[in-house]
Amino acid sequence: MKASPADSEHALAVFIDFENLAMGFNGRRDRFEISRVLERLVEKGKIVVKRAYCDWSRFGQYTGPLHESAIELIEIPKRSATGKNSADIRLVVDAIDLAYSKDHIDTFCIVSGDSDFSPLVSKLKELGKHVIGLGLANATSNLLRDNCDEFIYYEDLAKPAPAVVPAVADSVPEQKRKMFALLLDSLLALRRENKEVIYSSMVKDTMKRKRPSFNEGYYGYETFSELLEDAQKQGLLEIEKSKSSGTYVVTRFGNEPKSPERKPREANGREEPRSGRSRGSRGGRGRGEGRGEVRRERAEKPRPVEADDDEAIPDVPTYRPRLAAPPGDLPPPLPVESVKAPPPLPVPVPVEKAPPPPRRAEPPRQAPKPPPARRVEGDGFGAGLDLD
Repeated sequence: MKASPADSEHALAVFIDFENLAMGFNGRRDRFEISRVLERLVEKGKIVVKRAYCDWSRFGQYTGPLHESAIELIEIPKRSATGKNSADIRLVVDAIDLAYSKDHIDTFCIVSGDSDFSPLVSKLKELGKHVIGLGLANATSNLLRDNCDEFIYYEDLAKPAPAVVPAVADSVPEQKRKMFALLLDSLLALRRENKEVIYSSMVKDTMKRKRPSFNEGYYGYETFSELLEDAQKQGLLEIEKSKSSGTYVVTRFGNEPKSPERKPREANGREEPRSGRSRGSRGGRGRGEGRGEVRRERAEKPRPVEADDDEAIPDVPTYRPRLAAPPGDLPPPLPVESVKAPPPLPVPVPVEKAPPPPRRAEPPRQAPKPPPARRVEGDGFGAGLDLD
């Protein structure tokens, strides 16, 4: 059975219209940092394609960081040579080619704010792909933003993440402190992706995407479960074992509030009654009394009257109708004569029927006699002729 996209790891393809980003950064003091973009996108899944389209002779200062991030730089000729910007059409052709040829790529990220990519977004969604947009807040078209399945503003990536790292003991080495910070950052990334149940395997995969060199053995742990147990001892998170798989599940981490405790089902030695149903009335039939019988018994049971000891309860008059006495001038009732029982009816005597007379024996039938043979006369010449 094919795994659902929600449970399996997503494969991303990132296409960067760098000329559009460079125009948005004109007049700004800060520079574009590709590391912020990739750190946010690796939380979505594994990035398998990374391409950037631009005339790199105009933006040579950005080629170094992009090359260090393993991004394929696609060279686009100058506008003076082609007469128009061909970066958009080149990006669209490559994206459509991957959508049809690479079925394992299920998520496309368009880093641009140009509204010309709206038809591309619609086509990718028609092919069943998840489309993520990323661009500057002041240089993004509303048409492109509203057409994407998800849109991320670059300015939100520059904001510091909320502090979720609680105080760690001073005896913990500096390397483990950094590892615990990566652990909590990965847990926060899973929360941003609306993961309600966080399994230990999901945490480890996210940590390896953020830092491919991560290995729990480097920090002295034989398994990743031991790492989570140590983090629980440090008070960084809370874990429990899953009943279905037996692996650890992170229930709380960092400064998250604790979940409210469940109310016990037993109180004063008695089990709480179920709402609207008795134990024996499951499905309308069962042992014991049904729902309607329980309600009828409660309705017919009289309620006790509560009164103080000093206060006497007055007699409550009854309003039962009394039968009126018969008048004295009525004549006495007539005597009832005894009625004799009728005599029994005579029992009819069955009449025997006479047996039918025996049938007469018929004489045996005789077979009919054959007709006499005719005499034939002749002299030999006319022999065989009938003379009669």
